[in-house]
Amino acid sequence: MCGIAGRLEFEPGCMAEPALVKRMCDVIAHRGPDDSGVWAQGPVALGHRRLAIVDLSAAGHQPMSHADGTLWITFNGEIYNFLELRADLERDGHVFRSRTDTEVILHLYERHGVDCLRFLRGQFAFAIWDTREKQLFIARDRLGKKPLAYHADDRGITFASEIKAVLQDPDVDRDPDPVALHHYLTYQCVPAPMCAFKGVQKLLPGHYLIAREGRVSVERYWRLEYGPKLTARDAREERDLQAELIHRLEEATALRMIADVPLGAFLSGGVDSSAVVAMMCRRATGTVRTFSIGFDDDAYDELAYARATAAHFGTQHTEFTVRPNALEVLPKLVWHYDEPYADASAIPTYYVSKLAREHVTVVLNGDGGDENFAGYDRYVANALAGRLGPLAAVLGSEAVRRMIDLLPHGATSASSRWRLKRFLAPLGRRPEARNAAWQAQFDMESKQHLYTAAFRRDAGGADAEELLYARYREAGTADFLDATLYTDVTGYLPDALLTKVDIASMAVALEARSPFLDHTFMEWSARLPSRLKLDGRKTKVILKRALRGVVPDDVLDRRKMGFNVPVDVWLRGELKDLSHDLLLSSRSLDRGYFERPFVERMLREHALGTRNWHTQIWNLMMLESWHRKFVDHAQPRAVAV
Repeated sequence: MCGIAGRLEFEPGCMAEPALVKRMCDVIAHRGPDDSGVWAQGPVALGHRRLAIVDLSAAGHQPMSHADGTLWITFNGEIYNFLELRADLERDGHVFRSRTDTEVILHLYERHGVDCLRFLRGQFAFAIWDTREKQLFIARDRLGKKPLAYHADDRGITFASEIKAVLQDPDVDRDPDPVALHHYLTYQCVPAPMCAFKGVQKLLPGHYLIAREGRVSVERYWRLEYGPKLTARDAREERDLQAELIHRLEEATALRMIADVPLGAFLSGGVDSSAVVAMMCRRATGTVRTFSIGFDDDAYDELAYARATAAHFGTQHTEFTVRPNALEVLPKLVWHYDEPYADASAIPTYYVSKLAREHVTVVLNGDGGDENFAGYDRYVANALAGRLGPLAAVLGSEAVRRMIDLLPHGATSASSRWRLKRFLAPLGRRPEARNAAWQAQFDMESKQHLYTAAFRRDAGGADAEELLYARYREAGTADFLDATLYTDVTGYLPDALLTKVDIASMAVALEARSPFLDHTFMEWSARLPSRLKLDGRKTKVILKRALRGVVPDDVLDRRKMGFNVPVDVWLRGELKDLSHDLLLSSRSLDRGYFERPFVERMLREHALGTRNWHTQIWNLMMLESWHRKFVDHAQPRAVAV
């Protein structure tokens, strides 16, 4: 995995500045500590930071050119079927100078142009400069596993793997975008293609960008389809599907074990990561290495399950426990994430990545299992709400909502009372709105109390939930569960989860790979009947049935915990003073975003345990910390490799 950067000038006679691209590469040096390079010619300059995974020799240096010098590429990612593609190209007369997947992309582009994307199986973000066509071609993988940000105006386009690199361009507007921040406050991250900075955009997953003759166009090349459905008319046909599931998952895992460096796996003790470790153990020639993270608070700790799973498969297992004093890492995380990012599980993700990087360079993980097989509790909750029929409308009435609000809130997110109130609050709304409410950190009602009149005006009155509803309309399926899975695959997965893992892992130069996010595996999984994914209170039905006898029963039968962090507890203890100092300082309040009385109310009620505001408080803390790091300073500082 690597970091890429570049600049294309649109004005005739204007030469790209190699020094700018070098600065961009320097600020993302953590993504590629093994090598660096800048190539410039006329209006274009490309840059690269290399983390060597396949072909560790100097032949893998980037930016890389085609043999005749007509094509140049800077590439971040891994193409898992590159050996197969290379063999096909060689039969067609193509000659290679390295063993890299990077060179395969160049030859594939030479043969197919932008249509080369349909052949690539992997995770990627790359840019190709075509000297003959005077065209810049930038592409991002189907699911959005690798990031790509850019700034485009009449003068040219600047792009990079991380936003902080784009900000090295002095022409990029770094003023906060209030509409993007409005959506961040709902979704805990800034949804693509928006960015927290007015001058920057993010290329959407499954899209490519063409910059030519002073014009920029963005096109979609892939979307996940949920039909036609596979058949499971009887037990025999379902068993056949289970067998095919295991075969496809093992194949996707085996492809991701190709590397010239040591590799291991993240192991939470849940179904998905355990399944990946099981598949790795089937294909590994030696002992598989596994890495887990835990907490002192038993309500959030999964180390016992991870430890038992590691023992079952005989892996070489390493653990780390995150304690509140470990939150000294927060300033570093704020810097790495570029935008305000409020998923607190970024903390343990960073630490488990740091732990793994001491031993390996590549890790496999279980990301994507929930989105493929309906693993989230809100899928169950929405199905249950649907079965309540007219009673749901009664429970969701204003009178009942006021009664619900009088119930004890529960002091922690692990509290059943807190979870019950979260379930009941949006019950009377339509299914799409219930799903939106369960995902929201600040809903429209709380924003009415939180926002100042000025910030409400600047945010434009946009309904953040409409982003989710648009994905429902786009899903192209009448099956509500399939449509909900589509909204997560195109929204929550790339914007929140994959961003979290990419940034946390690449901060320590660790490459993360996700077998469940193999696009061919996902295309097959999407065609499974939804009843084989969710059945009453049972989630991941066919996946668990297929893994019975492969993964320990204790793993398959345990209740899903998720990668939760005891922020609610920390905000009443070690982080209480920090939260007050950040959110009630004149520096914060003078921004004019939020009403002081409501912020004080959240902090007071959370400290007393009368209401759990931990997600909202953490959200505001990350926003203020981001402002101080990126907006209040002229330029983000590069960190030493």
